[in-house]
Amino acid sequence: MLDGEVPELELGALLIAYRIKGESVDELKGFCRALAGRIAPLRISGTTLPVILPSYNGARRQPNLMPLLALLLARCGVPVLIHGVSEDFGRVTSAAILERLGIPPCASADEVQRRLEKESIAYAPIGVIAPGLSRLLAARARLGVRGPAHTVAKLLDPFGGRSVRVVSVTHPDYLKRMREYLLAIGASALLLRGAEGEPYANPKRQPQIEWLHDGCCESMLAQEPVPESRLPESIDAATTAAWTNEVLSGRCAPPVPILRQAACCAYAAGAADSLDMALKLVERFILFQA
Repeated sequence: MLDGEVPELELGALLIAYRIKGESVDELKGFCRALAGRIAPLRISGTTLPVILPSYNGARRQPNLMPLLALLLARCGVPVLIHGVSEDFGRVTSAAILERLGIPPCASADEVQRRLEKESIAYAPIGVIAPGLSRLLAARARLGVRGPAHTVAKLLDPFGGRSVRVVSVTHPDYLKRMREYLLAIGASALLLRGAEGEPYANPKRQPQIEWLHDGCCESMLAQEPVPESRLPESIDAATTAAWTNEVLSGRCAPPVPILRQAACCAYAAGAADSLDMALKLVERFILFQA
């Protein structure tokens, strides 16, 4: 399937079948093992692990704050790899917002590597690091539904396991399935119910965030109400990018769940010795004046 050797009719049948059945943990292991040999490898530099943010859903009802999360981490010196699709059926993609924030898509794996090392942040269209997976994802345009390629994309790791994957799900069944898979392979990952499927905390309510590492599952944050935040007035890319710049420049308060999630990522990546220290590290880069 990844090498384009399955005829279109049979491929469509397989993808629809998996859409209906769902992937087992063993099947996810097989899919990801096959993908690992067909992606562009990336190197890590320094002692802080890179954080991987997969972006394959975009915004439909509320602003996409994934770029804010990524830029907060980059400011803290945490390397951030964002990979995903540049267009998603009319939704506002992270790629569109990042472009307006001065972070264009990388054209090659070498460029991804350079930007991670020099700027601590890079956006890689999925076709740059995993062309075979990109072809499977593109089948959605004809099939009308997501499939196993979208599940596997959220688990992609070009760093060979030396990273922190941020894995978001929408449906409870997938929360259990992803947890079982990540524990089975001993991955370091943060698992949460994402906002519209994107890997950032809902700014209106704090989701539970689990840290899976060394075969263990640790609850880092519990689900709870949070203070209301001023959000972008519109979900379009230009408005969201302008609001993101306001937050980063201190003119607007960041949503508490995003700050907390950034701290969880920084701690899991090794940028701080405790979650409290990680939160102080993140807050240091935002001097909000009421």
